[in-house]
Amino acid sequence: MNFHELSCLRADLAFIAHWVSAGSHVLDLGCGDGVMLDYLQSDKKCVGYGVEIDDAKIPACVERGVSVIQQDLEAGLAIFADNAFDTVLCLSALQMMKNVEGILRDITRVGREAIVSFPNFAYWPHRVSLLRGRMPVSKTLPYEWYDTPNLRCATIKDFEELANEVGLEVIECVALKEDGKPVALLPNWRGSLAVFRLRKK
Repeated sequence: MNFHELSCLRADLAFIAHWVSAGSHVLDLGCGDGVMLDYLQSDKKCVGYGVEIDDAKIPACVERGVSVIQQDLEAGLAIFADNAFDTVLCLSALQMMKNVEGILRDITRVGREAIVSFPNFAYWPHRVSLLRGRMPVSKTLPYEWYDTPNLRCATIKDFEELANEVGLEVIECVALKEDGKPVALLPNWRGSLAVFRLRKK
């Protein structure tokens, strides 16, 4: 898979991919159908694993040539040694976890750096939905309130505070629009997806 193909499939992943160094060892938590690892392996010569719980997505990973481990992230990452990876990705999966703090600590134990993304609940259309008395539904929050897998709703400022509490340094933080382009002005208001690059303090 090349960069153009990744950009067409997932503009957010195309933006995030530039933070992953060529040839690095990568762990992709909640890797879905393996699109990101497929690109990193074929275009940036990275090696690594995906972790995914969804039975339906495992065959797509295998078809793409992605080494995938079927496991619930809530069970932890004990199978991986400390600092086993250059980069750990947790993209649009953290908001589905019960123990967010524990998973963040585990991510930074096994990786030298981490890249985390999640839907920004402070995005202005979400605020407008709440003012109208409705739960927000958008490209980054595509589910109705009654069938959503998302257990947590966070804003950019919320996550910055949590990262600090668990001993993480924010290297970079970018808010992306729904088209995957970064937002410079008022990111907590105008960004639909929050993306953090982190490392241990």
